[in-house]
Order: sequence, then C-alpha cells, then structure tokens
Amino acid sequence: MNFANGLGWPHLLILCIVVLLVFGSKRLPDTARSVGRSLRILKAETKGLRKDDEEEPPASTSASASTDDQARLARMQQQVEDLRTQLAARQGHD
Repeated sequence: MNFANGLGWPHLLILCIVVLLVFGSKRLPDTARSVGRSLRILKAETKGLRKDDEEEPPASTSASASTDDQARLARMQQQVEDLRTQLAARQGHD
C-alpha cells in the first residue's frame, strides 16, 4: 500500500524507528501527550474563532454596551477622585 506521495509501509516503519531513537522510549509518551493536548487546544480555539465570526452582534447591542462602558468608566473615575480626596484629607490630619 502506497501513500499519496510515494511513501510505503517500509518507509513509515523506518520513520517510526528513527523517531523512537531520537526521542527515546521514556520521552515518547510525554511528547505524544503534549502534542495531543496542543492539537485539542488548537482545535478548540479555531472552533471558537469560527463561532465568533459567524455571530455578528446587532448594532443596537454594541451601542448599548458602549453606553454601559462609558457609564462604568465615569463611575470608576468618580471613585478615584473620591479616594484621592479622602487620601488628601487623611494626609492633612496626620
């Protein structure tokens, strides 16, 4: 049985033996596990990217989100100013 690019079973066997010699029998299972995990992560990420590309948020949702973000930013800025005022007051009393 030949593969598409002309490699046969003897070539595949030789390749497996070379890989075994290079990585060693102790490191080979760990290496295979690492490669498997990496491929699973890559698959999940590409699936997530495709899903994100398919889902376009409606224009009204992004406008309200922007308004919510601006309101949250204004509240945070006010809190920072309040904390600065409190810090200045404490430093004045000390």
